Order: sequence, then structure tokens, then C-alpha cells
Amino acid sequence: MRQLVCHACNAVNRMPLGKDASEAKCGRCGDRLFVGHPIEVSGEELAAHRRSTQGLALLVDVWAPWCGPCRMMAPHFEKAAARLEPNVRLLKLNSEDEPHAAAELQVSGIPTLLLFRDGKLVARQAGAMSADQIVAWTNQALAKAAA
Repeated sequence: MRQLVCHACNAVNRMPLGKDASEAKCGRCGDRLFVGHPIEVSGEELAAHRRSTQGLALLVDVWAPWCGPCRMMAPHFEKAAARLEPNVRLLKLNSEDEPHAAAELQVSGIPTLLLFRDGKLVARQAGAMSADQIVAWTNQALAKAAA
């Protein structure tokens, strides 16, 4: 059984392993659970995702609007979402709007990617990457964490 938070209403949803997760809808609001692009979250919403997501990974891009490398990486992160979902949920945390959350995550430079599995940090990577690099890094980090 997998469990994740709805991006639209923040309800926690359970999904059986045998079902096509890409077609899953929220039991509360009816929105699709996977939308094929990263979801903007607040620090509080990120905490809820970390607490309640089980059976799939969370990939968080910590960024800021004034950051050139962050803006360069944004379309690549978007492309990576289409390739990694529904096994990985991609989230974006604006460090300028959420400095406390970024500090709690010990982010010292941006862009920074943080990969969580069942609420625990399994990998971190600073610096801009292409979509191919994001996908490869994520898959390699998840394989290493599972070993």
C-alpha cells in the first residue's frame, strides 16, 4: 500500500500497489494525485508530505526566484517530474518565502535537491542539473538507499 498527500486539498490518500497510480484520484476532492509537474509547497505542506507519504519517494527542489541557476534548472525539474512520476513525487520549496523550512533542512546553497523516502532524507545534491541528470541521480540514490 502506498500513501500520499493530495496536492489540491492536502488529504492523505492510500493507493493499492497493484493499481495504476498515474490514474489515481483524491478520495476527498477528486483531483488527480499525480499531475506530471512539480508541486509548490510551503514549509508546513512539505512537513505534511514527509509525515504522510509512504511507499514512494519525495524529491524536493529548494530554490529562490532571484537565483539564476534555479531558474535555469526549473524547466528540467518539470521534465523530470513527467519521467519520475508516479514513483517519485516532485515538490518545490521557495527558500525566500520559507527560510525557516530551508534552515531546518540545512540548505546552505541553492538550488538543492533533497530526496526523501518514508520521511527520511536519503540523498542531497546542490547545483543545477539537466532533466537527464536529475532522473539518473534520483534513480541511483533510491537504488543505493534500498541496498
